[in-house]
Amino acid sequence: MDIRLTDEEEARIIEFRHDMHMHPELSHREFRTTGNIKAFLSSLEGIEILELPKKTTGVVARLAGGKPGCEIALRADIDAICQTEDNDLPWKSREEGIMHACGHDFHTAGLLGAAMILSRNRDAVPGTVDFLFQEAEETTDGAREMIDAGIFEVIHPAAFFGEHNRPEVPVGKVVCKNGALMAAKTNFVIRIFGRGGHGSMPHLCVDPIVASAAIVQSLQTIVSRNTDPLESVVLSVGSIHGGSIENLVVDKVEMTASIRALSIEARERAVRRMETVVSSTAEAYECRAEIEYREILPLTFNSEDMYRVAVRAAEAAVGSENVIDVPPTLASEDFSVFMEKVPSFFYWIGSGTPGETAYAWHQSRFKADDAGLKVAAEVMAAACFAFAER
Repeated sequence: MDIRLTDEEEARIIEFRHDMHMHPELSHREFRTTGNIKAFLSSLEGIEILELPKKTTGVVARLAGGKPGCEIALRADIDAICQTEDNDLPWKSREEGIMHACGHDFHTAGLLGAAMILSRNRDAVPGTVDFLFQEAEETTDGAREMIDAGIFEVIHPAAFFGEHNRPEVPVGKVVCKNGALMAAKTNFVIRIFGRGGHGSMPHLCVDPIVASAAIVQSLQTIVSRNTDPLESVVLSVGSIHGGSIENLVVDKVEMTASIRALSIEARERAVRRMETVVSSTAEAYECRAEIEYREILPLTFNSEDMYRVAVRAAEAAVGSENVIDVPPTLASEDFSVFMEKVPSFFYWIGSGTPGETAYAWHQSRFKADDAGLKVAAEVMAAACFAFAER
């Protein structure tokens, strides 16, 4: 059995990645991408495209191995974001204002590489391997949508492996993290209701803008005064909308905000304090508050059992000297939704080019090194064998 990607296979996934990068598609609109993934997989022996009970973008496929074993799933995400690319590349985005600025083209091509390796070695593959090319990770509702579409009626994995590039990590390195890797997240909207009127007569009005200003300031004390300093929590008010002209007191202000944390307990404590701060501060200014929760994501957490399996796979692919640990991030990832249902592990694959500035995810000059595709493919393929041998 040879889990190494051949030069020809590597060239093929690089070509796929470049084409996908030139033609990025936003969440839930990945129609061209979905078609191209299906065409690629259909060219590989032993791989069957599966249909979900409810139609979505994205692709689910299956490879039946030649040896007894359990069912294992591998996942990549496929969508892009609203961003204008500022890289001078022959394969830069050709879609105005849309870019693969998080490397989902990298993830997709890497998983296609793993599919090539496993297809070629299918007689030695234990059990069944499922391939999930997931829609809409950037809007962080794709995983739940695919669950609602019936993915777990079609596949029944005993383990799930996912991967994401990390530009701050040099290409050739693989990050295996035991424990919290990416943050649990709660996104919400705060609405503050007052009583509008003329700005010259404030005593006849109840000003929600003043109340909102106090709320924004008070919310910052949740991290500084209600959170263990050794915990990681971020509370951000991302937007505030209210008012029109200088002499009018409006009836309503709306704010959007998020709380992120590296433990469920810290997140829940911050949410409870947020609710109290918002309602009490609004009341103090004679206003009424309303909170609407828009999006809640679990913690991306690698268990110790899955960590041990993942390390063995990474060592088989890149050698123990290239398997590293780095601090977690408070960015979030909707692979965590699958993690709640199936024993799972999430890798970071080094994608930074040595000697070049590593621009972060979602930045207009973000770039993931093609040399990392081979690593991603081989690590994901190796994970199937490592889990079977655990």
